[in-house]
Amino acid sequence: MCTEHRIHRHLQSQPSHNHKGFRTFARGAATLAALLVILCPANAQRTKLKAPWNLYSPQTDIQQGKLFAGQVQKQASLCNDPKVDAYLTQLGLRLASKLPTNGVQYPWEFHCVNDKQINAFALPGGYVFINRGAIEAASNESQLAGVMAHELSHVALRHGTAQASKASLVQGTAAIFGGVFGGTTGGDLLTTGVALGGGSALLHYSRAAETQADVMGTQVLYDTGYDPRALAQFFEKLEAEHKGKNPPQFFSDHPNPGNRLARVDEEVTRLGGVPENAKRDSAEFEDAKRRVMALPVVKKPVPGVLAPAAPPSAPSANYIEYRAPNYGVRYPDNWKKFGEGNNVTLAPEGGLIAAADGKTSLAYGVSASVEQLPAENGNAGLDAATQKLIQSLQQGNPRMRVARDSRQITLNGQPGLSTYLDNESAAGGVETDWLITVLQPDGSLFYVVCVAPKNKYADFERAFNDVLDSVRFTN
Repeated sequence: MCTEHRIHRHLQSQPSHNHKGFRTFARGAATLAALLVILCPANAQRTKLKAPWNLYSPQTDIQQGKLFAGQVQKQASLCNDPKVDAYLTQLGLRLASKLPTNGVQYPWEFHCVNDKQINAFALPGGYVFINRGAIEAASNESQLAGVMAHELSHVALRHGTAQASKASLVQGTAAIFGGVFGGTTGGDLLTTGVALGGGSALLHYSRAAETQADVMGTQVLYDTGYDPRALAQFFEKLEAEHKGKNPPQFFSDHPNPGNRLARVDEEVTRLGGVPENAKRDSAEFEDAKRRVMALPVVKKPVPGVLAPAAPPSAPSANYIEYRAPNYGVRYPDNWKKFGEGNNVTLAPEGGLIAAADGKTSLAYGVSASVEQLPAENGNAGLDAATQKLIQSLQQGNPRMRVARDSRQITLNGQPGLSTYLDNESAAGGVETDWLITVLQPDGSLFYVVCVAPKNKYADFERAFNDVLDSVRFTN
């Protein structure tokens, strides 16, 4: 409670006798309260931020963030300096303690990336990566703290999965599904709810999301005792140093809302200005900066080149069940489930492969989805719906070709179509994509895609057949 409010409550509790003394006390208290209105406006006037609509649970953020943090660590060149990572972790946890997470306990991790590009990103669930370039560009600890507070705010506001939610609502499952297969020019979501690693479009937030992260980041700086202007100062420094040059990667991945500096300054005013004892620098920051500047420069991988990957383990003979709203399915117990609801990917460890550009594709495994078709498409029949789906998949995978024309099958007693496609594999070479489609009584399209490199397909074919045989429709 602000001191001003406590004084008013005290005044209301005073007895009414001794009017002269009471008036003297009241005038003094009123003067003090007026001063406190100036000194105590931070919590009352700070901007209240509302997280955008999100289809997924915070547990999905953590699950998917952990998965792709592992992919990023395999693909990126980390600084591998325990002292630098320990410093970033200490600073990051101090900032995270001031975030409004609605009770969600995120497993925060902080990593230094040996990349001279000025950038940083945080995966859903709290997996944070800071390029050495951002540390080197910061003039003091408060500026680095500003960059990190901005990224942590994206996590707290759950902007990554909110963006995936919006994509699922606007584009529909088929459009999102364009990135499931091996083509590196495909879409940026594996299936609804499956997030991607660093550098993907999932982390290229909207300008509205950037404004929210700027505002919350400024609030976190203030609450942690840092100069709340530090984030704006970092932006100004980058703009001044890169005037007339190519902008730093940070601005490419974090689009300027248009009034970024003014909005940060406005929030500083709402918070009551800069505290007199605001922290700006530390010996620990200067030591970490010296350490990263002394690191050798690592040559960056060629964009779009896929990392080599060993084939995953053979599918287990033991199966576990997943029940979706519209169907049930069983899959090997050494595979993992990604996604929620009717749209899931079932894949072994190593079945999802990240490219050097940050995009991730399914190389081994099964994806199942239900798409609500427009009335005119649903009435056109299964064959027309299947052809439309294939065309949508080919838009995201330009090298995808029909290898075997659609044939009639029966899946759980319902008529369906089986289509084999060839495509570029994320594991290298060519893959086989076995597509099964079934038109549901409500007009929706249920479909499953079984994916494996052509030279390894036989090793997974039995598991694929077992998964399909286990499908049971519940509508």
